[in-house]
Amino acid sequence: MTAQSNKNDSTSVVLVGVGGQGILLASAVIAQAALSVGYDVKTYEIHGMAQRGGSVVAQVRYGKKVNSPLIPKGEASVLASLERTEALRYTDYLAPNGLAVVSDQIIVPVTVSSGAAKYPEIDEEGLRKFFPNLVYVHAIEHAIELGNARAANVILLGALSTKLDNLNDDAWMGAIKKCVKPKFLDLNVKAFYLGRDLALKNA
Repeated sequence: MTAQSNKNDSTSVVLVGVGGQGILLASAVIAQAALSVGYDVKTYEIHGMAQRGGSVVAQVRYGKKVNSPLIPKGEASVLASLERTEALRYTDYLAPNGLAVVSDQIIVPVTVSSGAAKYPEIDEEGLRKFFPNLVYVHAIEHAIELGNARAANVILLGALSTKLDNLNDDAWMGAIKKCVKPKFLDLNVKAFYLGRDLALKNA
């Protein structure tokens, strides 16, 4: 199933996670891939708490003409989350026929570790109640197998790329080469294709 553009013929992607997980790099790769094939692209980021382990949100919109970087609730083609429960904060952004790509990683926030709050107990089955169209990825586990846990974001990127069929393979590879440091290029290319394979098997 591919992500569908909204009524304005633009594709909208919301990426969420926790500071340090690489959400902003993932959004930069999507934006660059879209730019490389001639789309108008707008991005929006919230990362004021990124350095302290807080929530990070990035929005990417692309199409023939995009007037605003802000994605209206209920219009995201894809919601991608690098942390299991962060996806739940943004369920209302996903379009009814949209796709959720969620990593199984758990990062316990300070409010939970200090006893001020409780971490939601939710597994893949629980997530499917919120996201009928779900690709659930063990991104951190596979990234460690590749040799670097920080590649989890690109594994997730590869998974969601299978749903953005208006961006071709050359666009993705060119964007990764432009956004990733040369010494990490091979790792990230492997991570991207691994994520893509995992999504296709999950479909």
